[in-house]
Amino acid sequence: MNGQPSVYIIGAGPGDPGLLTVRGRDCLERADVVVHDDRVPSAILKHARPGAEVISVGTAVPEPVAQAAISYLVADKAREGLIVARLKWGDPFVFDRGGEEALYLREQGVPFEVVPGVPASIASPAYAGIPVTYPGGGDALTILFSFGNDGRALPDVNWASLARIEGTVVCYVDGQQLPRLLETLPNNGWSPLAVAALIYNGTTPAQQAVDGTLAELAAFVNEHPRRGPAMLVIGRVVGFREHLRWFDNRPLFGVRVLVTRPRDQARELVDQLASRGAMPVEAPLIRILPALDVEPLRRAAQQAADFDWIVFTSANAVESFMRTLLSVHRDVRALAGPRLAAIGTSTADRLAGYGIKVDLIPNDFHGEGLVDALKGQGPVANLRVLLPHADIAREVVADQLRTAGADVTEVVAYRTLVDESLRDATGTDVYRMLLEHKIDAVTFTSPSAVRAFATIFGEDQAADLLAHTVVASIGPVTSQAARRLGLHVAVEPAVHTAQALAEALTTYFAAQARGAAT
Repeated sequence: MNGQPSVYIIGAGPGDPGLLTVRGRDCLERADVVVHDDRVPSAILKHARPGAEVISVGTAVPEPVAQAAISYLVADKAREGLIVARLKWGDPFVFDRGGEEALYLREQGVPFEVVPGVPASIASPAYAGIPVTYPGGGDALTILFSFGNDGRALPDVNWASLARIEGTVVCYVDGQQLPRLLETLPNNGWSPLAVAALIYNGTTPAQQAVDGTLAELAAFVNEHPRRGPAMLVIGRVVGFREHLRWFDNRPLFGVRVLVTRPRDQARELVDQLASRGAMPVEAPLIRILPALDVEPLRRAAQQAADFDWIVFTSANAVESFMRTLLSVHRDVRALAGPRLAAIGTSTADRLAGYGIKVDLIPNDFHGEGLVDALKGQGPVANLRVLLPHADIAREVVADQLRTAGADVTEVVAYRTLVDESLRDATGTDVYRMLLEHKIDAVTFTSPSAVRAFATIFGEDQAADLLAHTVVASIGPVTSQAARRLGLHVAVEPAVHTAQALAEALTTYFAAQARGAAT
């Protein structure tokens, strides 16, 4: 078997998309075909190159017949001359059939490479604050996989011998088998007082960890039966959880936040929320598209030097204008003449990304505040002002500047289109989640997103649909649009950026938690 690999067998890690290795990501990005287990997070699949064929093949541990079909599929795609990324949950060689798939490829003469992943048996305890080894915690680490063929029978393991080994036992166990396992252990020499922990959905925002003695965990499982798998950790090291918890005690842990921002602009807010432990649900309400007629924007960009001021009221306006300007002049020095105003810091930051510093940011981040700030710079009469904006932008800035005597040129820089699918990246029905009160907070970062929400659900129903959901707005203009719908805006940061919005949500939920505790 010679030549470059045609198949990359990649461990995708145990759930947190950030645990995909750099090598795994690089191989995934070059693949023509991605064959993945259904437990591989959708966020990892976003690394697949545009146009790649993505095929889901079900559970991480399929039946033998299904496994044979998967192996054949992977080899067949490789024989077509395609590069295949075989994404497997956790690590492909740790309690998985990655070795079986690799051996089949070897027999077929298909070159392959194995890219190790972070095993769930190591990562899940770490995310729960449990080091699986520690000086004085015993000299052995035993990793078990307890999945029987009928869903209840335990694997053929000498549990009594394991009880005599000093160290830590980590067992990945099916939910149906868990009560039986916790009953079997004390009957085979394990002390019912041994400290242990159960971890569900490890390394994800839905993680739940419960610690106690084996007897206490058995009682918990009987009172709260679950079908999903769990990681059972037994050993003295479990005692560290109280001191080393870092993941599931973050301030927004488990809070579901609906992010309505366009998908290509949502990354910063999603990352800010996720870093605080939240569960971002991405469901963009609008899409940003070029103007139907791009010629007015192009002419304005060509004549940029003729204006005294160019006023940007959104980051999208900056992007559309700058792309057009650079296509015409190919040099940001074409903006050396006019002075630049931005309605807020996020808009100014977008210009800064092009190496351009704005001349004016109003203290009040809304249209009226921007006009007042321009007036504060000197006489407005006869100023030539360019205002690139959305197709549905408010006319406040333009009207007030004209009233003050300015010569205002308005151009449509982009369009906003309502996206009525309202499904997140995994296809989840967000409307149903709202009806069932499974969304804790919704974020609006533009008036157009608020209007899109009203368009999708109807103005009369919007307030009722969000009656049990915290409404968070990025700034006063967006808040004003929300209040027109009858929404109660509970969160609005003083600084109108994605980071500040995430911080304001953190402060709000922390206050709610303190109130509930008193």
